[in-house]
Amino acid sequence: MLDTRTLLIIDDCAADRKIYRRYLSKDPHHSYQILEADCAEDGLALWKQTRCDIILLDFCLPDMSGLELFDKLKQEIFENSVPVIMLTGRGDEELAVQAMKRGALDYLVKQQLKQDVLQLAVRNAIKQSCLQAQLSKTQERQRLIATTALRIRQSLNLEQILNTAVVEVQQLLKCDRVMVYKFNPDAGGKIVASSVKSWRTVALGDHDTAEDWGQAEKFEHRRPANGTSLRDATRTEDWGRVLPISNPQLPIPYVYELGLSNCRTLREQFNTKANLVVPINLSNNGNPIPKLWGLLIAQHDLGEPQWQTDDAEMLYEVSVQLAIAIQQAELLAQTQAALAKEQQLNAFRSQIVATVSHECRTPLTSILAAASTLVKHGERLDESKQQRFQQIIEQKARYMSKLVDNMLLVNQFEMDKTKFKPMPLDLLQFFSELIEQEQETVGERHKVIFQITGNNKGFWGDRGLLQQIFVNLMSNAIKYSPVGGTVEFHLIGKESEVMFHIKDQGIGIPLADQENLFQSFSRASNVDTIPGTGLGLAIAKACVELHGGEIALFSEVGQGTKVTVSLPKRLTTDS
Repeated sequence: MLDTRTLLIIDDCAADRKIYRRYLSKDPHHSYQILEADCAEDGLALWKQTRCDIILLDFCLPDMSGLELFDKLKQEIFENSVPVIMLTGRGDEELAVQAMKRGALDYLVKQQLKQDVLQLAVRNAIKQSCLQAQLSKTQERQRLIATTALRIRQSLNLEQILNTAVVEVQQLLKCDRVMVYKFNPDAGGKIVASSVKSWRTVALGDHDTAEDWGQAEKFEHRRPANGTSLRDATRTEDWGRVLPISNPQLPIPYVYELGLSNCRTLREQFNTKANLVVPINLSNNGNPIPKLWGLLIAQHDLGEPQWQTDDAEMLYEVSVQLAIAIQQAELLAQTQAALAKEQQLNAFRSQIVATVSHECRTPLTSILAAASTLVKHGERLDESKQQRFQQIIEQKARYMSKLVDNMLLVNQFEMDKTKFKPMPLDLLQFFSELIEQEQETVGERHKVIFQITGNNKGFWGDRGLLQQIFVNLMSNAIKYSPVGGTVEFHLIGKESEVMFHIKDQGIGIPLADQENLFQSFSRASNVDTIPGTGLGLAIAKACVELHGGEIALFSEVGQGTKVTVSLPKRLTTDS
């Protein structure tokens, strides 16, 4: 079937127009729908109405010259080039030069015109006009893409980048909606930006994955073989519908169209059948296979529009620029996070130095005084006083040893170097032994009560971290109950978790102080002269979180404090 072109003949000679018709009707390469006008005014009206592929324009017209009409066409239609072949009854080189300078595609002399000459001139003019139109379109597309890329990359804020991108791409493609869909590291994902506000919060279900999007991750590694079209290289049952474009031989192997056939949530929400989708691929630390970050999606609401190759190429080029901007924003965020972490560690180290300096000074003074007294006056002291000074030395040394251990442990938490090493534990035996040790040191003023409820079997935990939780919470309960009283430890077993709480009758914690008590070096404002570093609750919280659990505190001034810990019986790998 021959390619049909629309041709406009503007010539006041009916006989000449008849000859042109006859010559062109025998063209073996094209068929023509021919329109005729015998004056410039009628020709201009027909051109405005139909926008023909080519114009055969006579130089001599009754109402104006062909060159004047040519200038008027260019001025009124606002075209850079009007597809015109100029015809004249005389062979005038100067006239030909004027016509070609104005942008005419060819110049023919009527007396020398033959069938093959006219056919070839028209075909060449159509080809040249198409090439010029394509070049102009490509230049305009590149300009729009460059402008879009500039606007996208003017910010290093990821949210602003994505929101700018979807708005710019919607204007670029003149479609109804553009979205950015981001895959989660494990599975599923969500829409993180949309050019239509009402769709901003639409997210896929928990079970929607890259496979639901036509197995996008798998597709990004497939490239059509040489000479194989994207349509042939892509199986519909694997990838969803391919691009309904006129030329399936796309130069970009990653461009594809998905009908959301497996993605029920979005299919129902959008009620749309046609989507142009390209992946957003980030560089992958030198790996030749890029990292699939997400998808850039263009949509039309009505029908199934025939996406053009240019649309796909344009969306792909924008996705490349968007990927660069995303990578730069993520790199900046990582750098800022690293800087903040470094500042936090520096502040923490400074706090350690200050705390060690302050907390070690008093016990060191006591140790030195006791040791000096024993050295100088040991022979004159009775046995009970000698034992008393030895106890002071031992007690203060243990305090300093505990202080150093806590500092090192908190530093490990801050540096993310603490390892969680779970093992099966008999909690009843584990806590019984710890409480027995605690009762030997609490003295007569405190009474420790151990209560057990439920099934505590089947628990896996880190023995060392669990001991840190108990020791720090129990020592706080005793230390901040200076007048004595009961300290309760209640262990409660449930089906999938264990809970325990430690409750004292001590001084309690002011409400204003409770919010920050789980931070390192934070202490309540009512501790007065009770010694402490403010690390106990911070250590307990870090140990609880490594178990995948939660810790909470309830307290009233003068009424005591209750700290509750909940731990899963076994921390799964995907928790």
